[in-house]
Amino acid sequence: MSAHRDDMTARKVGIDDASILEAASVLKAGGLVVYPTDTVYGLGAIPTDVEAVERLLSAKGRGPKPIPVLCAGLDQAEGLVELGSMGRELAERFWPGQLTVVAPMKTELPIGIHQGSRTLGVRVPAHKKCVELLNVSGGALTGTSANTSGSPSCRTADQAMTELGEAVDMVLDGGALGGKESTVVSVVGDELKVLRAGAVDLSDWRKSPSSP
Repeated sequence: MSAHRDDMTARKVGIDDASILEAASVLKAGGLVVYPTDTVYGLGAIPTDVEAVERLLSAKGRGPKPIPVLCAGLDQAEGLVELGSMGRELAERFWPGQLTVVAPMKTELPIGIHQGSRTLGVRVPAHKKCVELLNVSGGALTGTSANTSGSPSCRTADQAMTELGEAVDMVLDGGALGGKESTVVSVVGDELKVLRAGAVDLSDWRKSPSSP
C-alpha cells in the first residue's frame, strides 16, 4: 500500500534521528519525501520503485528528462553506474560534494529514471543528515529538486510545501539552504563533458596523465 494520503497535506517535521527513520519507512512503503541536501531541497523516492518514480514524475509535472540519484557513498554509486577511471577520479576528488557524474548504468532502474538513455547522474552529498537518510533508505534516493517542473529550486521547507505539499507524504525541514546547484558532468571512458555549470568549478581540473 502506498504511504500517500490524497486528502491531506504532507507532514512537515524537523530532521533528526527519529524523523529520518520515519521518512525511511515512508519511502520503503512507496512514498515521496522532501529532504534537505547540501544544495537545495530534494524530492526522494526509492529509485528502484517503479510506482514511486511515476508518482514523482507526476508530482513534478516533469517531461522526459532523466532523474539524478543521490548515494550514501562511492560504493553505492559504483553499484549503479560504471564510473570508469576518470569518473572515479572525479568522485574521489569532489565527493562528498556538489558534483553530479552522469555515467553508463550497470543496473536496471525504471525507465522514468533514465528515460531510455541508459545513463544515470549520481552524486554523494556533503550533508550529514541527508547521508543518514540515504543509508537507512537503502543507500540511494532520487535527487531531483523538490519543485514543480519549471519553478525555481526550493531552499526552504516552506517553499517545498507550497510547491509539493499535496503531492508528497513527508517534508523533512533542515532549515534554509544556501548551496548552489551541483555541477553536472558526463563521463564516458576518458571523455568529460560539462552538462550544467554549478557549484564545482572544473576549469582548473585536469585528469592526471596515464602511466606509461
